[in-house]
Amino acid sequence: MNKTIQFVDWGVLDYQQAWDKQEEIFSAQLEHKKKGEPTSNTLIFVEHPHVYTLGKSGDEHNLLIAENLLKRINATYYKVNRGGDITYHGPGQIVGYPILDLEHFNIYLKEYIHKLEESIIRFLKLDYGIDSHRLEGATGVWLDEGPRQRKICAIGTKASRYITMHGFALNINTDLNYFNYINPCGFTDKGVTSIAKELGHEIDIEDAKRKLANRFAEVFEAEYV
Repeated sequence: MNKTIQFVDWGVLDYQQAWDKQEEIFSAQLEHKKKGEPTSNTLIFVEHPHVYTLGKSGDEHNLLIAENLLKRINATYYKVNRGGDITYHGPGQIVGYPILDLEHFNIYLKEYIHKLEESIIRFLKLDYGIDSHRLEGATGVWLDEGPRQRKICAIGTKASRYITMHGFALNINTDLNYFNYINPCGFTDKGVTSIAKELGHEIDIEDAKRKLANRFAEVFEAEYV
């Protein structure tokens, strides 16, 4: 098993460009797998300009404005090949794309999702003092219960031959107003939040990336190369 991970920070990158680059890495790993050749693992962090993405099983009606009005809010919209419904990506958010061979970690997809959530939960609690949790039947990371329940991290993935792509979107200093134009992840009765909103001030996103990468490695029992 190869539990080493290459960490890459793409900075700010257009969604389509990032998707294309992801697909290139993902496809190369699949080819290695099919040929019985060694595979590698990559964790990508990126920020996107304002964009909405709809998963393959999502409901288009969860985008609450007409597509021709997206330009007014300087946003784009893509139907993508991950699981989950609609979500938002934008400045001040850490989007993570782990392209891993799960066989190296001896886990299946369900446990992989659990570990993604665990990485975020530990990061929030141990690095920022924010309590969070999973929600039965709703992938991602949440704060509080009942009517005050709000999502801080969305997760949507794709896997083939145990190779993963897509991943998570964690709200750091995110402009939460952009969530008003969608039913986030298909929910109409739950809110969204960010670390900045919970703490009452913006945080250093580069510092947050370092801390989150460390929590990811800790949970997956991996090391970076």
